[in-house]
Amino acid sequence: MSVPERLANAITAHTRIVLVVLLLLTAAVGAGMPMVDDDSSLDQFEGESDEAKALERINGNFTSEQEENTTRVQVIARGDNVLAKESLVSSLEFQQELRANESINETLVEEQPITGVENVVAITAINEERGAQLGAGVEEAIALQREYEQLNESYNESDPEYQAQADELEAQFDTIVEESTEGLSENQTAQYADSIERIRAIESQRYGLDESDPEYQNLTAELEQARGAATGGVLQSGESSPPIDDQIAALENLSDEEYERTLENTLSSNESDDSAAIALMPTAYEPGSTEAEARMTSVSQSSGGEGMEEMGGVSDRVVESQLEIRELAETQDQDYLVFGGGLITDEIDRSMNDSLAIVGPLALLFVVVALLIAYRDPLDIVLGVVGIIAVLVWTFGFMGWADIAFNQMFVAVPVLLIGLSIDYAIHVFMRHREQREADGTEGTVRGSMTTALAGVGAALVWVTATTVIGFLSNLVSPIGPIREFGIVSSVGIVAALIVFGALIPAAKIEIDEFLESRGVDRRKRAFGTGGGRFSEVLTVGSTAARRIPLVILLIVALLTAGGAYGATQVDTSFQEEDFLADSPPEWTQKLPGGMAPGEYHAKDDLEYVNEHFQRQDRQAQLLVEGDVDDDDFLERVNGTRDDMADGDIAYTLATGEPDVQDPLSTMEQVAEQNESFNESFTAADTDGDGVPDENVSALYDQLFETDAEAASQVLHRTDDGEYRSARLVVAVQGDATNAETTAEMRTIANDFEDGGDGRWTAIATGDPIVSYIVEQDLLDTVLESLVITLVAVFLFLSVAYWLTGGSATLGAVTLLPVAFSVSWILGTMYLIGMPFNVLTGMITSLTVGLGVAYSIHVSERYRLELERQGNVWSALRTTVTGTGGALLGSAATTVGGFGTLAFAILPALRQFGIITGLTITYAFLASVVVLPTLLVLWTRYFGPDVSFDASGARTGAPTASDGGTESNGGDGE
Repeated sequence: MSVPERLANAITAHTRIVLVVLLLLTAAVGAGMPMVDDDSSLDQFEGESDEAKALERINGNFTSEQEENTTRVQVIARGDNVLAKESLVSSLEFQQELRANESINETLVEEQPITGVENVVAITAINEERGAQLGAGVEEAIALQREYEQLNESYNESDPEYQAQADELEAQFDTIVEESTEGLSENQTAQYADSIERIRAIESQRYGLDESDPEYQNLTAELEQARGAATGGVLQSGESSPPIDDQIAALENLSDEEYERTLENTLSSNESDDSAAIALMPTAYEPGSTEAEARMTSVSQSSGGEGMEEMGGVSDRVVESQLEIRELAETQDQDYLVFGGGLITDEIDRSMNDSLAIVGPLALLFVVVALLIAYRDPLDIVLGVVGIIAVLVWTFGFMGWADIAFNQMFVAVPVLLIGLSIDYAIHVFMRHREQREADGTEGTVRGSMTTALAGVGAALVWVTATTVIGFLSNLVSPIGPIREFGIVSSVGIVAALIVFGALIPAAKIEIDEFLESRGVDRRKRAFGTGGGRFSEVLTVGSTAARRIPLVILLIVALLTAGGAYGATQVDTSFQEEDFLADSPPEWTQKLPGGMAPGEYHAKDDLEYVNEHFQRQDRQAQLLVEGDVDDDDFLERVNGTRDDMADGDIAYTLATGEPDVQDPLSTMEQVAEQNESFNESFTAADTDGDGVPDENVSALYDQLFETDAEAASQVLHRTDDGEYRSARLVVAVQGDATNAETTAEMRTIANDFEDGGDGRWTAIATGDPIVSYIVEQDLLDTVLESLVITLVAVFLFLSVAYWLTGGSATLGAVTLLPVAFSVSWILGTMYLIGMPFNVLTGMITSLTVGLGVAYSIHVSERYRLELERQGNVWSALRTTVTGTGGALLGSAATTVGGFGTLAFAILPALRQFGIITGLTITYAFLASVVVLPTLLVLWTRYFGPDVSFDASGARTGAPTASDGGTESNGGDGE
């Protein structure tokens, strides 16, 4: 007795023990299902590349406390003229509503959580008013100090009159400080008082000197600096923005002429201090113009705290708050577009749920109807569905116990397992039906199942082994989710073998015996046998193999060559847009309430933001490590900044300048705001080209003292005060591809490093570049795993056929249609313009997994029938009508069921459904149309010595469910 026969006998002889043990195992493994988490974050697909590690170092070394764990929402006002005073006031009132909303307000960062053009213009108006007030106080103090000097000339200090007038003057100085600093903070008041004292001292020294005196001129220069410190310096030292009420009042109090002037000054490209306002305007905006159709407000939120997803996603709290921001925006008179990571996460999750709500019932209905046609027996359908559920319980239970999160890729797992489960179930049930028909009335349910399992068992084990090999080849991938996908799929495939090789057969035996003991006849005809239209259709492959084998081979060769070419042209881009839903078609709105999808805006909003504004999350970076405090370093930074400006990927501000942040640009901004740092910055520039070239380390120290927040964004200072690395951040255009961004930034990094003579290293990184690495890793994984799979499956099948007494060459023949199918499906993806992304990238695994299953069933059945009947054409006809019928039922059910994914809302899921249907179709056609021709050629040149006489072929050969052993009917010769 062979091993398959002993196993089959053990299962059928102890059905109740098998049922109890496997049901208990199902319950134990299934207990892990509630522990399965979901993760839609795209960050998880980042591998262990040098670029990804560099980005981790940047996030660890350059993120300040203010920027750490933050996310931003872009609120874009749109209209005929969003720079009108009424529009800005309306936006400030909207900000008040945002702050008044408790759930939104608790997510906002502490320092300047909301910044928009409306804030910058209002603060500019407030500062102009306060600056004028402070400046007037300075002039009063200077005039008063002259009176004080005149008093000193006129009186003796011991004179009581002198003391009285001096006290009165001091009181007036105090009044000047008090009135000039009304509304300012204590720190600003103290700073202004110190500046007034300095101004008094300078004016005291100037008094009595001739204007032509060099000393007078030096003192006058000092006085101008003191004036600046008392006005602009005091205003810039403010700890926070003025209250929103003050900002609204400032705008409303401006006359039309004053408002126009303030707006022009704030949004003028000549005012470098107002570059923040320019950055909030669309690219097409003309600096200084008082009209625009769009402007942006940035809302900064803290993404930390409870509810964070494990792998870098946005917290539920932030998602909910961003949804509330959008809801509030929709209630405003002003038209707003709200765009943020939380909204994208929400739409991806909702589109997955809405898609499943639509296609789930459709798929279930189609599968049930198709199985009803194939089985024509409700009980077998129920058993098949129960088996599928058990397989999914085992699979998702394993994920829970193994702590593997469900992500976009795992949508393919149920598709694969349901497809294989239907395949396993149909083969077991149909083979059992064939055997019962062959056994006649003398046969028993248990005996027929034993023979059926012995016959089909080897094929099922081989299918399982080869499919597992295919999916475990994904372990070579550097991308974690792909490795997990391979492991989980393999576990599910093994579960399918156990369930449909033991649990379901045992249950069918018990149920059928119970019903037949009560007079219910459970005999059914196998699908595709007994003649009829299906039988004739299924014989196409065997007929073509006999009559036009060369034509079949020529057509296959041409299709495969074309597919191979198309495979090299498939789009491998990995874009976030692939996972964003389009607006659902109108017919979906007529679906019942539970199936009708919601509204989707993110994709259109993303396109608008990419076209008109700089996305907050789209930045490329250059990490430089080494002697970044070298005196030549800033010169190299300046040259690199020019290279970025001349490139094709940098986002251009409305001023025409590229949006680049680096140590030099940060120093320039700080120097414009701080006179002391400006002096040091200018002194360090020995050649007058605007770039410091000496005492760079000391200049860094002063930069951190002056503005540590800005300095920490571009320079990494260790605890011992050394400077180890710096970064350059370039905002990337929305329409720049990841490949273009990566190529240009790598060129810039190489040039930067080459100019350092070993003093520093440079690496290009950032989200676009890391995403490109993921794209390439995905492509490499597919190619590597495909090669590994094909080689491993070839070796396995060759050894398996050799050990079972066949020819090892049959393994190669069985695998050829699978290779053809892979080529065809990749070529089809190119023809229909379907991208090769995270989901569709798994299609090669599905093709190999299902294709090998179909081919093995056909080859193994043909081998058994050939041994039994001794005639090629008779064996081939029996194979394609018997096993081919089971394959047709399996393929039709799977294609129809998962073809319903074409109605999904999520684009990637819709693409996956279409390509899966085509994959299964190709695998089926290759196994029943192409493989018969290959099997005939194999038999002629490598196979056993059998008859090729067409006249000796029988049209109704009996089954070979007994594993190829001869029946009383002889060998059929």
